[in-house]
Order: sequence, then C-alpha cells, then structure tokens
Amino acid sequence: MERWKALSVLVGRIILVLPFLRFGIGKIVNSAEALHAFHQITSHGMPYPTFFFISAVFLELVGSFSVILGYYTRLGAVLILIFLIPIILIFQNGFIDPKMMANFMKDTSIMGGVLVLLSAGPGRYSLDHFLSGEKEK
Repeated sequence: MERWKALSVLVGRIILVLPFLRFGIGKIVNSAEALHAFHQITSHGMPYPTFFFISAVFLELVGSFSVILGYYTRLGAVLILIFLIPIILIFQNGFIDPKMMANFMKDTSIMGGVLVLLSAGPGRYSLDHFLSGEKEK
C-alpha cells in the first residue's frame, strides 16, 4: 500500500505542475505565446514588464522541474506559489466574466494542491528522499 501511496504522490506532483512547465517552455519557443504573455503584463499596467516576463518564465520552469524531479520540492512549490499569487490577484479579477471566474477557480484550486505538496513533501519517489538516505519501509 505504501508503494501505491508513494506512486500517487509522484504522479500527482507531475500532473500538478505540467501546465506551468508547458507554458514556461511555450514562452521561450513560441513567439506568439511570449508576445501574448508580455501583452498581458503591459495591459495591466505593471511596471518593468521585461523583468516580470523573465521572472514568470523562471518561476514556471525552475518550480516545475524542481517539483517533477522532487529535488528541493518545497522550494519549487514556493516558486509556483509566487507565480500564482499575482496571476490570481492581478490578471483574474474580472468576476463578472464567467471565463475569468473559471480561471480564478482553477488557479486557486491549483494553489491548494501546491499548498498540500508544500505541507506533505515530495514523497518516497523523489530526489529529496533519495539524497536524504532514508531507508525504504
């Protein structure tokens, strides 16, 4: 039973951050995605749009890789949270629009999952566990 639990934590970690990994990579390799993200930043009146764009890509990619590999998993979860907070507070505040409300609810749900990961840790199938030298049960 413990192996199934550990496996479900691994699969859950990967599924939780796949969107961030996909969109982080998309901002680098797809100029249309990069321009859209940059436009979103500038249209909401944020100062220093280049800084925030680069920060978003960094937070998405480093946080995702950290969580997927289970290496400094809690730090990766914090990076994802740092990315999500302004997304929720700045970009998804138009609650009259049902599409915006759906995105708000989706992202707050993801935030809940990241908080659970932050609390519970990466599980047995992670580099954090492997490098700690803990014995298997």
